[in-house]
Amino acid sequence: MEDTRNLLDEYKGMSNEQVFGALSKKRNALEVAIENVEHDFNIGTIVRNANAFNVNKVHIIGKKKYNRRGAMCTDKYLEIVHWVSIDEFLASQKGRELVAIENNVPGVKPLGSKEFKKQTTLIFGGEGEGISQELLDEANDVREIESFGSTRSVNVGVASGIAMYEWVRQWAIK
Repeated sequence: MEDTRNLLDEYKGMSNEQVFGALSKKRNALEVAIENVEHDFNIGTIVRNANAFNVNKVHIIGKKKYNRRGAMCTDKYLEIVHWVSIDEFLASQKGRELVAIENNVPGVKPLGSKEFKKQTTLIFGGEGEGISQELLDEANDVREIESFGSTRSVNVGVASGIAMYEWVRQWAIK
């Protein structure tokens, strides 16, 4: 029987648990946090991107449920942790660099000039509300994705893929 899941050939025929285990042996140190993202499909897209870059963990702060269709079942292959409060999330991040990806905030610097630490957690917020001031205040760094057209930002799902790739480019691509 043909395995029709959207998997690389090396994982075809494996159970979901076996795929999770195989990926766990080579996870990247990068983690991702999602706060105030209202559109379920955007959360699913971030989760799917996190799987594509084999991040260590995805943190969802606040809202727990999301439309897993956007994740295309990739949520089965990585660890997703839900935090009710910012304080709980922050307690789990000791020793990690917290980098908020946000635009239109004072002091924001371009993503293209960022030199990431290996133990980094990228933080993404909703397109309307963005990352809360409480979490921005705790971030070690705030970066924006440079825009060269007329719009000042890209969709948060797209932004997550760009930022994760930049970390992977610096730490995982050999």
